[in-house]
Amino acid sequence: MTYKEQLQRVWHDYEAKHGRVPATARDAVHWGVLHGMIQTPEVDPLAKLAEDMATALREEYATDAQGRRYRVNHAVRVTKGGVQYTFWAMMKDAPRDHMQKAFIQRREQIVGDCVQLSTDVEAYNDMNCEQPPIPMLFDFRDDVEERRYWDDKKAA
Repeated sequence: MTYKEQLQRVWHDYEAKHGRVPATARDAVHWGVLHGMIQTPEVDPLAKLAEDMATALREEYATDAQGRRYRVNHAVRVTKGGVQYTFWAMMKDAPRDHMQKAFIQRREQIVGDCVQLSTDVEAYNDMNCEQPPIPMLFDFRDDVEERRYWDDKKAA
């Protein structure tokens, strides 16, 4: 059984034991550790710091001369010799090629999320056909404009 499969098993066992109600992953892993189903991992301090740095880089924003709040740092994932690396660059200094790849990869993530969300909604609707189906639209133009409008109102 893989590590992820172990975690999935802990989740399913926890959910069955606690009445199939929404719960946090933290509660489930705590329960799994207490019941000897999984062990707390040994942490590589440099890996933890690199993960924390990536999170911090992802969350750094600045405001441009037009008042737009933008992400400062952008990542590009590259696989070399079967190993995936993530290269970060600050947008103001990044080569165009890096930014183009970063934007394409982020767009692909969004598309992948939309494909999976569509599948999940369809499956849920089929599993619950006695209820009205949950609609899901994927034209985000109005959502983007509305969010920008309210963000501008908040900033003013």
